[in-house]
Amino acid sequence: MLILSSPSGAGKTTLTRMLLQSKALDLTLSISVTTRARRSSEVEGIHYHFISRKQFESLRDTDALLEWAEVHGNFYGTPSEPLEAILGQGRDVLFDIDYQGARQVKQKAGTDVVSIFILPPTMRELRARLERRAEDPPEIIAKRLENARTEISHWAQYDYVLINDDLQRTFEDLLAIVTTERLRTPRLKEGLGAFVEGLLNEPGE
Repeated sequence: MLILSSPSGAGKTTLTRMLLQSKALDLTLSISVTTRARRSSEVEGIHYHFISRKQFESLRDTDALLEWAEVHGNFYGTPSEPLEAILGQGRDVLFDIDYQGARQVKQKAGTDVVSIFILPPTMRELRARLERRAEDPPEIIAKRLENARTEISHWAQYDYVLINDDLQRTFEDLLAIVTTERLRTPRLKEGLGAFVEGLLNEPGE
């Protein structure tokens, strides 16, 4: 399970899309549910599942969510059932969630989680990105900037931290992290066990 977190506007959504477009990585996105209103650029079932607060509370209260959090006054969460189906196929899953959700996933999934936090180069640049996005009114942008400081303060809880001052270089760093984590011995043991056993029993002549 690969977690990507960042304050709003730091580039997480763009980097997530780039990771998913990489055929070599073959990642599957975990689609969160949210009570937030859908933006004009978003598609139901691709970016999020947009549901009512009552529906969200029902999922939360029946333990149907792996993780959930309240962000900017809206609720977000990861449904457990579709996630378990994906993991059961042996696929790696990409999470686009905040520090609250990341903490819950780590507590429940343990060592099978890799977390990455994306930092903006400056707060001034973060504001500029939010304004260029032109999807939120000024009061929402101000709230996102205020909340960004809280989110950034949790950077040390992550396995990796990247400063997104150059999108392509940050993407290349992400590729390197995924490749490295996939080569870690604990993750390879199950798949390599039979291969190594065959090598040990193979005559050298």
